[in-house]
Amino acid sequence: MRRFTALALGLLLGSACDRGSPAPSTSIPAAKPSILLITLDTTRADAIGPGASGVSTPAFNALASRGRVFTNAYATVPETLPSHVSMMTGLYPAGHGVHENARFLATSHPVAAEKLKAAGYQTAAFVSAFVLAGRFGLARGFDRYDDELPTGGVERSSAQTTDRALAYLSTATGQQQFVWVHYFDAHAPYEAAEPFRSRYTEKPYLGEVAAMDAQIERLVAGFENAVKKTGGTAAIIVAADHGEGLGDHGEAYHGNLLYQSTMRVPLIVVGPGVASGTSDGPVSTRRIFHTLLDWAGAGASDSLRADSAEVVLGEAMKPYLNYGWQPQIMAAGGRQKAIFAGRLEAYDLAADPGEMKDLGAGTSLPPALRRALDDYPVPAPGAPRSAENLSDEARRNLASLGYVSGSSTPVVRKEAPRPIDMVRVFPIVDAASSLFVQERYAEAVPLLKKILATDPHNLDAALRLATSHSMLKQDAQALAAFRQAAAIAPQSADARMYLALHFTRGKDWAQAAPILEQVVAETPDRVAAVEGLAVVREKQGRVAEAVQLRQRVLALRPASATELVSLGELAMEAGQTDAALDAFTRARAAQGSAFRHDLELGVLSLAARRLPEAREALDRVKPSQPGYPMALFKRAQVSALLKEPDLPARIALARRHSDATTRELIEREKLFR
Repeated sequence: MRRFTALALGLLLGSACDRGSPAPSTSIPAAKPSILLITLDTTRADAIGPGASGVSTPAFNALASRGRVFTNAYATVPETLPSHVSMMTGLYPAGHGVHENARFLATSHPVAAEKLKAAGYQTAAFVSAFVLAGRFGLARGFDRYDDELPTGGVERSSAQTTDRALAYLSTATGQQQFVWVHYFDAHAPYEAAEPFRSRYTEKPYLGEVAAMDAQIERLVAGFENAVKKTGGTAAIIVAADHGEGLGDHGEAYHGNLLYQSTMRVPLIVVGPGVASGTSDGPVSTRRIFHTLLDWAGAGASDSLRADSAEVVLGEAMKPYLNYGWQPQIMAAGGRQKAIFAGRLEAYDLAADPGEMKDLGAGTSLPPALRRALDDYPVPAPGAPRSAENLSDEARRNLASLGYVSGSSTPVVRKEAPRPIDMVRVFPIVDAASSLFVQERYAEAVPLLKKILATDPHNLDAALRLATSHSMLKQDAQALAAFRQAAAIAPQSADARMYLALHFTRGKDWAQAAPILEQVVAETPDRVAAVEGLAVVREKQGRVAEAVQLRQRVLALRPASATELVSLGELAMEAGQTDAALDAFTRARAAQGSAFRHDLELGVLSLAARRLPEAREALDRVKPSQPGYPMALFKRAQVSALLKEPDLPARIALARRHSDATTRELIEREKLFR
């Protein structure tokens, strides 16, 4: 959508714009340092450190006094996953392709842990929220990636995460360590543990920051003690992934705008070759990647150990990719910052740190800033949306954290609204999206109508409105909303697909078949369409094809235990023993003691002549379960085939607990004679 120049290609590779000649990096000692990377979710630069007002952060302050404080560090994007991907790859989102949460990092982009592991490091990560679960691509290269969360939860406290990290460090060997620890506390809702909740009743957000600071103290002490015991040296980086709006420019949280409240973040670097003090020039947190490699002896280019001037870039593409609003790009250099979103905004940050006075399009920007804005590659909204491949459970997990993404390709139009002009709609959009993902359709409907009244070209809202009516069995309203969506985007494959899914839920399901067949032919990896076609094939009695389609779905995204059980039952109906056995085996591994399909697993194992496995599965069937008589009969068959000495007792037990079905089977079974 924008011209690609040599500069744009440089951005994709992660190189900085118009960088001055870097100062030489102090050489690394022969023994490479162990490295601790601490990332603080949702932490504003003005909410932590010596200059913060209204909060005490002694641990962060102590590190600041020992290392280099970057007072104008910027996130690459105000969302958790893409920002961390930039830290771990050294690339801007235009380079690594992850512009939003709930996307997947391509394996073609190497991450820091892989590089450090190749350099001889032991690697471990401890993350505190589902949004950074290993499935999204950052687990590569880590010997241990601890993303285990409390049962039924989607996050854990910094204290819980610190406990796990310290337990790991207590077993550390003499090898160099790379340990990444992520804290999520400062993310909304702000509910700090005591004593911080009581100390910060008027400012609960700052209470969360103070709670994280207390864990930084524990973690740093534990890390440095572990390194000291092995005779090594320690290096530490502390950075935030993005800030929090807290009402600045009308944004309560983050993700939609590019102002300082969400883009400027705290950053400290402590370790070999790093002079203590402050650095006031703009730097990007993507350079954390290069600093890690520098310490590991794997390349010093772009390391934060060397001062260098750069134009720092950032983006906020969520409103563009979800609703078709103007794409947003930021460039900062020296004391100036510019944002382009349909028109240019310019700010003199030295004179106006709160960005209250827009100097406007007539401002004479330095050539480097102007080129950076002009040449930053804007993603195509029609590109594959990998979030479609998440399970419903994963979507609900993200929604409970406040992260919801659009489900359709937006209508991009020249007169699209600027996100800053839509701030009053942000809370409505977020609430409606969250309710929709949580399947609270009746509550979502009035909010979706409000969105469309303000933004009538919002295809995502139109399709969610139509789907909500469909799920509520309000057929006439659903069809009217689908017609509205088709009017917004006459060529939209999304509109066709969601209409077809509506048909699959009612008496007109046969109308869905040709539509879904076409959508799957056009986009064979589109999970929702493949799932819908599987439902149609079941209704048509083409069970074998339905099994193949469901297997394709589970190859495209992680399967839930419920989906695996459903696939197992369908494969049994189709007579596909191997497919059914595989599905039930995986379901049991996922559910553990909650698994209630041991009878099916035992029967399938017996059919496959996997007798020891059949015996174990059938022995797990409890007397309280409806299939208990059949389990006893099948268990006696297994006993006969294994020539177990207690076969007579097992036959007698099966007879004693038999029902109308198994009584006849027992009498006719030749193995029992």
